[in-house]
Amino acid sequence: MSGPAPGLLIAAPASGSGKTVLTLALLRLLRHRGVAVSPIKVGPDYIDPAFHAAASGRPCLNVDGWAMRPESLAAVAARAGANGELVIAEGVMGLFDGAAGEAPGGAGSCAQISRLTGWPVILAVDAKGMAASAAALIQGFASFQTEVSVAGVVFNRVGGPRHEDMLRAACAPLDIPVLGCLPRCAELMLPERHLGLVQAGEHEALERFLETAAEIAGAHVNIDALRALAKPSGLLAGASNDLLPPLGQRIAVARDLAFAFAYPLVLDAWRARGASLNFFSPLADEAPDRNADAVYLPGGYPELHAGRLAANGIFLLGLRDAAARGAAVYGECGGYMVLGQGLIDAEGARHAMAGLLPLEAAFDRPRRSLGYREAVLVSDGPLGMAGARFRGHEFHFAQATAGDGTAPLFRCTATGTGEAQSVGGRTGTVMGSFLHLIDRAA
Repeated sequence: MSGPAPGLLIAAPASGSGKTVLTLALLRLLRHRGVAVSPIKVGPDYIDPAFHAAASGRPCLNVDGWAMRPESLAAVAARAGANGELVIAEGVMGLFDGAAGEAPGGAGSCAQISRLTGWPVILAVDAKGMAASAAALIQGFASFQTEVSVAGVVFNRVGGPRHEDMLRAACAPLDIPVLGCLPRCAELMLPERHLGLVQAGEHEALERFLETAAEIAGAHVNIDALRALAKPSGLLAGASNDLLPPLGQRIAVARDLAFAFAYPLVLDAWRARGASLNFFSPLADEAPDRNADAVYLPGGYPELHAGRLAANGIFLLGLRDAAARGAAVYGECGGYMVLGQGLIDAEGARHAMAGLLPLEAAFDRPRRSLGYREAVLVSDGPLGMAGARFRGHEFHFAQATAGDGTAPLFRCTATGTGEAQSVGGRTGTVMGSFLHLIDRAA
């Protein structure tokens, strides 16, 4: 096949419409049919991409129209288009929902990605509780911004054959094909927790779920008609993946169920800059490589494993040894909390952590902090020179209290409010914050 693979964007009127389940069903179904599908997730998300990878057998990349520079977006689209026969991207929130303060269809939205790439939108619509009204909803989404192509629709949670007939009849006058009607059934439900779906690695019956979803999609979705709607990306190829500077030349990266929130594109960018990565599991009481000149603790769910982490002396001593020998030790969100003095879990029990930053984190009185952030580095360090600008996001339920003896890591501005504040902490070569960094700012 010459040229980039064609792509589709699975979007929805709102979160909770079933686009993740539809995407997973399509990925597994196409995999069974021998199609090499490159999955993409729109927006800041670590959990859905792991499901995409499990369903397709191929790595899932993220694209983010607010947090990524144009050249970074082009690099992702080109890579996905070159590595498969078809690109399927799953959207975020509703089709026109983007960063706070943006106009409908603006930066951070699925609509923006559709405009930039030219990938047509397949609208996943939750049909529960409506019939003929579905046609008005679909027509509204299709006509709201005509440069965004709503090319087809798949209904979710359809009550039965009569419900399907009513939906198809209502949509018949529209110039938008109904590509399928997935039935309402318990087999298409995925368990959730406070940050979204329960992680793919924790889903004991994931393979059975994916196989069932693919079987149902095969019986209820016109997969050939759906594939025929795909179009190649219009983004120019050739841009390089140069998101974030590497923390060092030999980076020890924590990776397990407690520290799973690392973007593959960021890790790839570090490798592209000549860094070697070595992975270790804090939950297995493994220490970072003693030859590493940097340690990266990504986000995840350490609060669910706080007692176990507190008891893993080899891991905690390894962090302290890395800091003592002058290695850069960097934690994001969950990793940041583990670098602190203690972590109080949802039941109110306190667990001692690494003690490398004067920080206490608590989940017994949860308060959600969510949104995009632009960050300016306060002082010179592994992430760059003072004044270096980054874009990322924050999504957590922890409350944190910082003590004396630490300097802020970033000066941050939140989207929507424009509120600026100092965030994170740094003591010597140890640093972290609740931010998940995605890319350098333009």
